[in-house]
Amino acid sequence: MKNVSIVTVNYNTEEDTHAFLKSAEKAYKPNLLIKIIVVDNGSKNVFTLSDEEKKKQIILIRSHINTGFAGGYNIGMKRALADNADYILIVNNDTVMDEYLITNLLTVLEHDPKIGVTVPKIYFAKGHEFHKNRYKKDELGKVFWYAGGSTDWNHVTSIHRGVDEVDHGQYDKIERIDFATGCCMMFPRGVLEEVGLLDERYFLYYEDADLNERIKRAGYEIYYVPTAVLVHINAASSGGAGNGNILQDYFITRNRMLFGMSYAPLRTKIALLRQSISLLRNGRPYQKQGLRDFYLRKFNKGTFFDKN
Repeated sequence: MKNVSIVTVNYNTEEDTHAFLKSAEKAYKPNLLIKIIVVDNGSKNVFTLSDEEKKKQIILIRSHINTGFAGGYNIGMKRALADNADYILIVNNDTVMDEYLITNLLTVLEHDPKIGVTVPKIYFAKGHEFHKNRYKKDELGKVFWYAGGSTDWNHVTSIHRGVDEVDHGQYDKIERIDFATGCCMMFPRGVLEEVGLLDERYFLYYEDADLNERIKRAGYEIYYVPTAVLVHINAASSGGAGNGNILQDYFITRNRMLFGMSYAPLRTKIALLRQSISLLRNGRPYQKQGLRDFYLRKFNKGTFFDKN
Protein backbone atom coordinates (compact mmCIF):
# COMPACT_ATOMS: atom_id res chain seq x y z
CA MET A 1 0.00 0.00 0.00
CA LYS A 2 1.33 3.41 -0.98
CA ASN A 3 1.80 5.91 1.82
CA VAL A 4 0.81 9.43 0.68
CA SER A 5 0.98 12.55 2.83
CA ILE A 6 -0.99 15.66 1.91
CA VAL A 7 0.57 18.83 3.34
CA THR A 8 -1.30 22.11 3.53
CA VAL A 9 -0.72 25.34 5.45
CA ASN A 10 -3.29 27.49 7.24
CA TYR A 11 -2.63 31.18 7.79
CA ASN A 12 -5.68 33.07 9.06
CA THR A 13 -7.96 31.26 6.59
CA GLU A 14 -9.75 28.76 8.82
CA GLU A 15 -12.91 28.45 6.70
CA ASP A 16 -10.86 27.67 3.60
CA THR A 17 -8.91 25.00 5.45
CA HIS A 18 -12.05 23.25 6.70
CA ALA A 19 -13.50 23.30 3.18
CA PHE A 20 -10.24 21.90 1.81
CA LEU A 21 -10.22 19.08 4.37
CA LYS A 22 -13.74 18.14 3.40
CA SER A 23 -12.78 17.94 -0.27
CA ALA A 24 -9.66 15.91 0.55
CA GLU A 25 -11.80 13.15 2.06
CA LYS A 26 -12.89 12.22 -1.47
CA ALA A 27 -9.30 11.37 -2.37
CA TYR A 28 -9.15 8.43 0.06
CA LYS A 29 -8.83 5.20 -1.92
CA PRO A 30 -8.54 1.56 -0.79
CA ASN A 31 -5.00 1.17 -2.20
CA LEU A 32 -3.69 4.37 -0.61
CA LEU A 33 -2.74 5.14 2.95
CA ILE A 34 -3.40 8.89 3.06
CA LYS A 35 -2.48 11.19 5.91
CA ILE A 36 -3.23 14.91 5.91
CA ILE A 37 -0.84 17.27 7.66
CA VAL A 38 -2.12 20.77 8.44
CA VAL A 39 0.44 23.34 9.56
CA ASP A 40 -1.14 26.29 11.35
CA ASN A 41 1.46 28.90 10.47
CA GLY A 42 1.30 31.51 13.22
CA SER A 43 -2.38 32.38 12.68
CA LYS A 44 -3.87 35.08 14.87
CA ASN A 45 -6.79 32.80 15.66
CA VAL A 46 -5.36 29.35 16.37
CA PHE A 47 -6.73 26.75 13.96
CA THR A 48 -8.51 23.79 15.51
CA LEU A 49 -9.89 20.63 13.98
CA SER A 50 -13.62 19.98 14.23
CA ASP A 51 -14.82 16.92 16.15
CA GLU A 52 -15.51 15.18 12.84
CA GLU A 53 -12.05 16.03 11.47
CA LYS A 54 -10.38 14.65 14.59
CA LYS A 55 -11.69 11.20 13.62
CA LYS A 56 -9.78 11.32 10.33
CA GLN A 57 -6.09 10.76 9.55
CA ILE A 58 -5.31 14.44 10.09
CA ILE A 59 -2.21 15.68 11.88
CA LEU A 60 -2.27 19.29 13.11
CA ILE A 61 1.05 21.03 13.72
CA ARG A 62 1.14 24.52 15.18
CA SER A 63 3.89 27.02 14.52
CA HIS A 64 3.79 29.93 16.94
CA ILE A 65 5.30 32.24 14.31
CA ASN A 66 4.56 32.81 10.63
CA THR A 67 7.35 30.97 8.80
CA GLY A 68 6.11 31.91 5.33
CA PHE A 69 5.07 29.67 2.46
CA ALA A 70 8.44 27.94 2.36
CA GLY A 71 8.83 27.44 6.10
CA GLY A 72 5.24 26.35 6.66
CA TYR A 73 5.35 23.66 3.98
CA ASN A 74 8.78 22.52 5.12
CA ILE A 75 7.40 21.87 8.60
CA GLY A 76 4.75 19.63 7.09
CA MET A 77 7.08 17.90 4.62
CA LYS A 78 9.61 17.12 7.36
CA ARG A 79 6.84 15.46 9.34
CA ALA A 80 5.70 13.51 6.26
CA LEU A 81 9.24 12.26 5.64
CA ALA A 82 9.61 11.30 9.30
CA ASP A 83 6.35 9.34 9.00
CA ASN A 84 7.81 7.39 6.06
CA ALA A 85 5.59 8.86 3.36
CA ASP A 86 6.35 7.38 -0.06
CA TYR A 87 4.88 10.44 -1.80
CA ILE A 88 4.18 13.97 -0.65
CA LEU A 89 1.56 16.32 -2.07
CA ILE A 90 1.83 19.98 -1.12
CA VAL A 91 -1.34 21.91 -1.88
CA ASN A 92 -2.77 25.31 -0.99
CA ASN A 93 -5.54 25.29 1.57
CA ASP A 94 -7.72 27.62 -0.53
CA THR A 95 -8.41 24.84 -3.01
CA VAL A 96 -10.89 22.03 -3.62
CA MET A 97 -9.53 18.64 -4.66
CA ASP A 98 -11.10 16.43 -7.30
CA GLU A 99 -11.79 12.86 -6.24
CA TYR A 100 -9.08 11.43 -8.50
CA LEU A 101 -6.45 14.14 -8.14
CA ILE A 102 -4.04 12.05 -6.07
CA THR A 103 -4.61 8.85 -8.03
CA ASN A 104 -3.96 10.51 -11.38
CA LEU A 105 -0.91 12.48 -10.24
CA LEU A 106 0.50 9.32 -8.70
CA THR A 107 -0.08 7.19 -11.81
CA VAL A 108 2.06 9.50 -13.95
CA LEU A 109 4.68 9.94 -11.23
CA GLU A 110 5.17 6.19 -11.02
CA HIS A 111 5.38 5.77 -14.79
CA ASP A 112 9.03 6.81 -15.01
CA PRO A 113 11.66 7.24 -12.26
CA LYS A 114 12.92 10.32 -14.10
CA ILE A 115 9.69 12.16 -13.26
CA GLY A 116 10.30 14.19 -10.12
CA VAL A 117 7.12 16.29 -9.92
CA THR A 118 3.56 16.07 -11.19
CA VAL A 119 1.07 18.95 -11.19
CA PRO A 120 -2.67 19.11 -11.98
CA LYS A 121 -4.90 21.23 -14.15
CA ILE A 122 -6.09 24.12 -11.97
CA TYR A 123 -9.25 26.18 -12.43
CA PHE A 124 -10.26 29.44 -10.81
CA ALA A 125 -13.07 28.80 -8.35
CA LYS A 126 -16.38 29.87 -9.85
CA GLY A 127 -16.83 33.60 -9.33
CA HIS A 128 -13.17 34.11 -8.40
CA GLU A 129 -11.89 34.59 -11.94
CA PHE A 130 -9.74 37.70 -12.46
CA HIS A 131 -12.04 38.89 -15.24
CA LYS A 132 -15.29 37.12 -14.44
CA ASN A 133 -17.41 39.67 -16.32
CA ARG A 134 -15.90 38.64 -19.66
CA TYR A 135 -17.22 35.05 -19.48
CA LYS A 136 -20.57 33.49 -20.20
CA LYS A 137 -22.41 32.14 -17.19
CA ASP A 138 -21.78 28.52 -18.15
CA GLU A 139 -18.05 29.23 -18.58
CA LEU A 140 -17.51 30.30 -14.97
CA GLY A 141 -15.73 27.57 -13.06
CA LYS A 142 -14.06 26.34 -16.27
CA VAL A 143 -11.46 29.10 -16.53
CA PHE A 144 -7.82 28.10 -16.19
CA TRP A 145 -5.65 29.37 -13.37
CA TYR A 146 -2.88 27.03 -14.50
CA ALA A 147 -2.52 24.46 -17.28
CA GLY A 148 1.22 23.89 -17.15
CA GLY A 149 3.90 26.52 -16.94
CA SER A 150 7.25 27.83 -18.07
CA THR A 151 10.02 30.14 -16.94
CA ASP A 152 10.59 33.39 -18.83
CA TRP A 153 14.32 33.92 -18.32
CA ASN A 154 14.29 37.29 -20.09
CA HIS A 155 12.04 38.70 -17.38
CA VAL A 156 12.83 36.17 -14.62
CA THR A 157 9.25 35.24 -13.99
CA SER A 158 7.08 32.13 -14.08
CA ILE A 159 4.27 31.93 -16.62
CA HIS A 160 1.03 30.03 -16.18
CA ARG A 161 -0.07 28.56 -19.48
CA GLY A 162 -3.75 29.02 -20.25
CA VAL A 163 -4.46 31.53 -17.49
CA ASP A 164 -7.82 33.28 -18.06
CA GLU A 165 -8.71 30.93 -20.94
CA VAL A 166 -11.87 28.83 -20.89
CA ASP A 167 -11.18 25.09 -21.00
CA HIS A 168 -12.17 23.69 -24.38
CA GLY A 169 -9.84 20.70 -24.14
CA GLN A 170 -6.86 22.62 -25.53
CA TYR A 171 -4.57 21.52 -22.69
CA ASP A 172 -5.67 17.92 -22.18
CA LYS A 173 -2.35 16.26 -23.00
CA ILE A 174 -0.15 14.71 -20.33
CA GLU A 175 3.21 16.29 -21.06
CA ARG A 176 6.57 17.42 -19.76
CA ILE A 177 6.63 21.09 -18.76
CA ASP A 178 9.16 23.57 -17.42
CA PHE A 179 7.48 24.99 -14.33
CA ALA A 180 5.28 23.43 -11.64
CA THR A 181 3.28 25.82 -9.48
CA GLY A 182 3.65 25.60 -5.73
CA CYS A 183 -0.13 25.69 -5.47
CA CYS A 184 -0.08 21.90 -5.93
CA MET A 185 2.93 19.64 -6.46
CA MET A 186 3.41 15.91 -5.87
CA PHE A 187 6.87 14.42 -5.25
CA PRO A 188 8.36 11.01 -4.51
CA ARG A 189 10.18 11.15 -1.19
CA GLY A 190 13.49 10.25 -2.87
CA VAL A 191 13.47 13.42 -4.95
CA LEU A 192 13.04 15.63 -1.89
CA GLU A 193 15.69 13.70 0.00
CA GLU A 194 18.10 14.28 -2.89
CA VAL A 195 17.47 17.94 -3.74
CA GLY A 196 16.16 19.25 -0.41
CA LEU A 197 12.96 21.04 0.55
CA LEU A 198 11.84 24.61 -0.15
CA ASP A 199 14.51 27.27 0.35
CA GLU A 200 13.37 29.31 3.34
CA ARG A 201 15.40 32.33 2.28
CA TYR A 202 12.50 33.17 -0.06
CA PHE A 203 9.80 33.12 2.66
CA LEU A 204 7.12 33.96 0.07
CA TYR A 205 7.22 34.00 -3.77
CA TYR A 206 9.77 32.26 -6.04
CA GLU A 207 10.35 29.39 -3.59
CA ASP A 208 8.52 27.04 -5.95
CA ALA A 209 10.55 28.26 -8.94
CA ASP A 210 13.75 27.63 -6.99
CA LEU A 211 12.69 24.07 -6.11
CA ASN A 212 11.74 23.49 -9.77
CA GLU A 213 15.23 24.45 -10.88
CA ARG A 214 16.96 22.25 -8.33
CA ILE A 215 14.80 19.29 -9.33
CA LYS A 216 15.45 19.79 -13.07
CA ARG A 217 19.18 20.30 -12.55
CA ALA A 218 19.29 17.02 -10.62
CA GLY A 219 18.10 15.30 -13.80
CA TYR A 220 14.37 14.93 -13.09
CA GLU A 221 11.40 15.98 -15.22
CA ILE A 222 8.19 17.85 -14.40
CA TYR A 223 4.89 16.62 -15.79
CA TYR A 224 1.49 18.26 -16.20
CA VAL A 225 -1.41 15.87 -15.61
CA PRO A 226 -4.72 17.31 -16.90
CA THR A 227 -6.76 14.35 -15.62
CA ALA A 228 -5.89 15.57 -12.11
CA VAL A 229 -8.08 18.60 -11.36
CA LEU A 230 -7.92 21.25 -8.65
CA VAL A 231 -10.08 24.34 -8.07
CA HIS A 232 -8.31 27.38 -6.63
CA ILE A 233 -9.92 30.30 -4.81
CA ASN A 234 -6.63 32.18 -5.44
CA ALA A 235 -4.37 33.88 -2.91
CA ALA A 236 -6.82 33.82 -0.02
CA SER A 237 -4.09 34.53 2.56
CA SER A 238 -1.75 36.72 0.53
CA GLY A 239 -2.88 39.85 2.32
CA GLY A 240 -2.42 38.36 5.76
CA ALA A 241 0.52 40.61 6.58
CA GLY A 242 -1.36 43.76 5.65
CA ASN A 243 -1.43 45.50 2.31
CA GLY A 244 -0.93 42.84 -0.38
CA ASN A 245 0.64 45.30 -2.82
CA ILE A 246 3.48 46.31 -0.55
CA LEU A 247 4.03 42.68 0.41
CA GLN A 248 4.42 41.79 -3.26
CA ASP A 249 6.57 44.85 -3.93
CA TYR A 250 8.99 43.73 -1.24
CA PHE A 251 9.13 39.96 -1.61
CA ILE A 252 8.79 39.68 -5.39
CA THR A 253 11.44 42.36 -5.97
CA ARG A 254 13.90 40.86 -3.49
CA ASN A 255 13.28 37.22 -4.41
CA ARG A 256 13.37 37.82 -8.16
CA MET A 257 16.92 39.05 -7.64
CA LEU A 258 17.79 36.04 -5.49
CA PHE A 259 16.32 33.56 -7.98
CA GLY A 260 17.70 35.30 -11.05
CA MET A 261 21.21 35.71 -9.71
CA SER A 262 21.17 32.03 -8.73
CA TYR A 263 19.95 30.50 -11.99
CA ALA A 264 19.53 32.97 -14.88
CA PRO A 265 21.88 33.26 -17.87
CA LEU A 266 24.71 35.78 -17.55
CA ARG A 267 23.11 38.42 -19.79
CA THR A 268 19.94 38.28 -17.66
CA LYS A 269 21.97 38.67 -14.48
CA ILE A 270 23.58 41.79 -15.93
CA ALA A 271 20.14 43.15 -16.86
CA LEU A 272 18.86 42.43 -13.32
CA LEU A 273 21.74 44.36 -11.80
CA ARG A 274 21.02 47.33 -14.04
CA GLN A 275 17.31 47.21 -13.25
CA SER A 276 18.04 47.05 -9.54
CA ILE A 277 20.10 50.25 -9.73
CA SER A 278 17.22 51.99 -11.49
CA LEU A 279 14.69 50.75 -8.93
CA LEU A 280 16.90 51.80 -6.03
CA ARG A 281 16.72 55.31 -7.45
CA ASN A 282 13.16 55.49 -8.76
CA GLY A 283 11.22 52.47 -7.48
CA ARG A 284 8.39 52.33 -4.98
CA PRO A 285 9.39 52.32 -1.28
CA TYR A 286 9.01 48.57 -0.71
CA GLN A 287 10.79 47.71 -3.95
CA LYS A 288 13.73 49.76 -2.70
CA GLN A 289 13.55 48.06 0.68
CA GLY A 290 13.48 44.64 -0.94
CA LEU A 291 16.53 45.43 -3.06
CA ARG A 292 18.46 46.82 -0.10
CA ASP A 293 17.75 43.62 1.78
CA PHE A 294 18.89 41.54 -1.18
CA TYR A 295 22.23 43.31 -1.29
CA LEU A 296 22.55 43.16 2.50
CA ARG A 297 21.66 39.41 2.33
CA LYS A 298 18.66 39.85 4.59
CA PHE A 299 16.47 36.96 3.51
CA ASN A 300 13.55 34.97 4.91
CA LYS A 301 11.31 37.62 6.54
CA GLY A 302 13.98 40.25 5.91
CA THR A 303 12.94 43.66 7.23
CA PHE A 304 9.43 43.69 5.77
CA PHE A 305 7.66 43.01 9.05
CA ASP A 306 9.75 45.52 10.99
CA LYS A 307 7.30 48.27 9.97
CA ASN A 308 4.17 46.19 9.28
